[in-house]
Amino acid sequence: MTTTQAPISLYGFLRPRPERADEVRQFLASLVEPTRREEGNLEYHLHAQDDGRLFLYEVWRSQEDLDRHNATPPLSDFLAQLPAFLEEAPDGYFDTMISPYPGEAGEPGESAESGEASGGSKTGGAAPPHASTVLPERVARAARVA
Repeated sequence: MTTTQAPISLYGFLRPRPERADEVRQFLASLVEPTRREEGNLEYHLHAQDDGRLFLYEVWRSQEDLDRHNATPPLSDFLAQLPAFLEEAPDGYFDTMISPYPGEAGEPGESAESGEASGGSKTGGAAPPHASTVLPERVARAARVA
C-alpha cells in the first residue's frame, strides 16, 4: 500500500449485464451517502448513462483512504464478484490530481509527496478483465480466473 499526499481520483464506466443492471445500480447508489461520510473521501458521484452504463467519479485524500474504502465489507464482497455483474471489463482511470484540490496547498502539476509531475493511467478495453482503476487489483485477479 502506498501513501500519497496528493488526492487520488478514480473515474470510469461500468456496463452491467442487462439482467443485473437494476441490482448493480441499486447497490452502487446505496454506497453514495455512506461513502461520502468516510474519512478521506472528498468526492463520490454515480451517474447513469442513456446506454445503460454507470459512471463513477471518486476523489480520495490518499491511497490509504481509498484502500480502506475498498476493504469495507459490502464493497469488498461486491468487488470480489464483479465479473458476474458486468458485460465487459470496466473502462476506468486512476490519477493523482495535479491541480490543487480546494483547500490543499501545493503547486499545480506537482505531487505533494514527491514534487514531481504525475500522470494518470487508463485501464479497461477489449482484453479480458484486468486491473481497473475503479477496482482493486484483487478483483482483477478474480476476473482473470473466472
